[in-house]
Amino acid sequence: MAKLLIIDDERGIRNTLREILADEGHTVEVAENGKQGLEMAQNKAYDLIFSDIKMPEMDGMELLKALKQPIPTTPQGEEIEPIETPVVMISGHGDVETAVQALKMGAYDFLLKPLDLNRILITTKNALESKSLKQETKQLRKRVASKGPQMIGESAAITRVREIINKVAPTEARVLITGPNGTGKEVVAHLIHENSARANGPMVEVNCAAIPSELIESELFGHMKGSFTGAVKDRAGKFEQADGGTLFLDEIGDMSLAAQTKVLRALQESEITRVGSDKAIKVNVRVLAATNKDLAKEIAAGNFREDLFHRLNVIPIQVPALNDRIEDIPLLVEHFTAQICAEQGIAPKSFEPAAIKALQAKQWTGNIRQLRNVVERLIILAGSKITKEDVDLYA
Repeated sequence: MAKLLIIDDERGIRNTLREILADEGHTVEVAENGKQGLEMAQNKAYDLIFSDIKMPEMDGMELLKALKQPIPTTPQGEEIEPIETPVVMISGHGDVETAVQALKMGAYDFLLKPLDLNRILITTKNALESKSLKQETKQLRKRVASKGPQMIGESAAITRVREIINKVAPTEARVLITGPNGTGKEVVAHLIHENSARANGPMVEVNCAAIPSELIESELFGHMKGSFTGAVKDRAGKFEQADGGTLFLDEIGDMSLAAQTKVLRALQESEITRVGSDKAIKVNVRVLAATNKDLAKEIAAGNFREDLFHRLNVIPIQVPALNDRIEDIPLLVEHFTAQICAEQGIAPKSFEPAAIKALQAKQWTGNIRQLRNVVERLIILAGSKITKEDVDLYA
């Protein structure tokens, strides 16, 4: 059950509240004045606090203000977040102005003396449920945030990529992201979108290599009912779905020439036409593209349109291979270790320095993706301290 604190200078009120709440299964502690109560609240974690308003040394309003303000906790004066424990104020005077002021200052509720048993129990139940809900929401937000795109590393190569992202993200410029498989081209695209003016709009991804050439046009531009076998209803394509946001064309080097022609028109005219229709639809989309292919060679071979290349390649970003940024491996390993242990429900593990050096000495043809897989394998198969021998055996 919950841990509660009662702060009141009247012994009878303290004892009555303690008995009522202890009978409900809660652990209850008491303080006889505001100063003592504040010290207890700052040194212990309580789930709910009841505080009288009229008290010697420090009254309840001063206590509430102190509880809800950041508290310096370091010699440098760094502040922590205010105490989030719900505080219920108690008063023997029916002063509406005081009640309103207490609620504005962050009090959860305001009770009048003489205290009503049912009101105490209902307020306690609701306050504890509210605190639990806030904690769950906070944890959920942290989990969602932790799953967002992150660019880990401090090497010169990755710092340069980060600098370009920071410059280009707020603009409407098209970006062509190149680099080997597994280097994090998708992360770059997501960071550009999330730091742009379109961040509140949709981020729509299309893997051009995963869609058969005969379906790519329908996927990108949509289709009308009956336009081909299987088209049983009208369907919006990815360009329409991304309207007001960002369209990420991954592996664009694998797109068919016919689809390239339509993409070029969409970029030139900011409009698309669904398969089976002659009606143009205006779209407001920022296009980001990525490929692991050398598009100059693809152009020479007749596999990629040069005019589309120049439309896409306004801002080029080359994502470095992991072998070109091995100094980032310690940070990447630390990041993946924390992430994987949390995901798998495994107690935190660590890598010995010799194990990190062994990882840095390897060739990473699969880049970041391969490194993460190796780290996950080591976390699952090795002990709490991952050694060089573990790396030699499992990596």
